[in-house]
Amino acid sequence: MKVHYDEEVDALYLKFGDQEPDGVIEITEGVNIDTTTDGKLAGIEILKASRKMNIDTILSYTLELNQNILTRNIAE
Repeated sequence: MKVHYDEEVDALYLKFGDQEPDGVIEITEGVNIDTTTDGKLAGIEILKASRKMNIDTILSYTLELNQNILTRNIAE
């Protein structure tokens, strides 16, 4: 998933993969879901985003790693 925020127009876009949207479903004023021809979700557009959510929260991220992945056992 990719997140793009345009501060000039206060629009947030969440893109799910590389598929190009060809349709849109308006959920509520200023919140749209982009869809593909086969009905998959391509992205979500949120207009006036800073009025609808905390932008700082969506633009920050937390990465959780499994400790077992980071541990490497070397056989002697």
